[in-house]
Amino acid sequence: MDLPRLRVNKTTLCDESGKAVQLRGISTLGFRYPQYITEEAFRTLRDEWGANTIRLAMYTDEPGGYCTDGNKEELKQLMIKGVGIATKLSMYVIVDWHILYDKSPMVYKEEAIRFFDEMAGLFSGHTNVIYEICNEPQESPFGSVIRPYSLEVIPVIRKHDKDAVIIVGTDNWSQDVDDVIGQRLEDPNVIYALHFYAATHRDKLFKKAQTALKAGIPIFISECSICDASGDGKIDRQWGKKWIDFADKNDLSYIVWNLSNKDESSSILRPDAASLSHWKEEEYSETGLWFKERISGQKV
Repeated sequence: MDLPRLRVNKTTLCDESGKAVQLRGISTLGFRYPQYITEEAFRTLRDEWGANTIRLAMYTDEPGGYCTDGNKEELKQLMIKGVGIATKLSMYVIVDWHILYDKSPMVYKEEAIRFFDEMAGLFSGHTNVIYEICNEPQESPFGSVIRPYSLEVIPVIRKHDKDAVIIVGTDNWSQDVDDVIGQRLEDPNVIYALHFYAATHRDKLFKKAQTALKAGIPIFISECSICDASGDGKIDRQWGKKWIDFADKNDLSYIVWNLSNKDESSSILRPDAASLSHWKEEEYSETGLWFKERISGQKV
């Protein structure tokens, strides 16, 4: 069954009738943990968490990355597999070009153009696919770097899909969403990324988010957690609640980092979690239990 095609409306997403839609889901940790890119794992997130979205993160510049020494065909096949599973389960899915260590989206711009040309061509008939074209730019001002990059990459997607929602990252690890004010792209179905890690990002980033919303900038929280910005360290439940309450109040979609059992605070599973789906309470990390409760609305 095709999911309703989403579009950007004011500061959030909506369905074809104009009703606000909030996506809530989980991101993979790149493709380092392919054992979780399965129908049963995604079904568990859908049925036991109430998640409606999966974010598939394609790292570009790291050991094993798509643009470094990774096996491009194997990585693409994992992306295609993940989109296929999400589609079968009637979940939305984000195809994420996960720049991080490369800092500027311009470093691998030509690879990005080829990648999105191929992916958008494959998924052109899907109503559930969202494209995230630059995860966390750094030292890349929106007006002089990210906007020009977007003006080259977005038309490649639009050649195949004129209506898909496209997420565009913002500078400073997708924190400077307020820099988009006065520089928005003309494409009406573009939304801008804001990332938070609650133990690090507090008043300063919160004010940036409020400023951007007040100015009418559409926001998608395409990555977040309740630990610190390293993906590890201490957990801040108080600021986590403040951020997620803010997202819920404003119908902002959010994606939790990450679906793995890596030994760090942001992983939703404990390092000793042996199951690959239908996880027991004791297999979830503190972060996993907290977000499961928030997304499902049920005490765990």
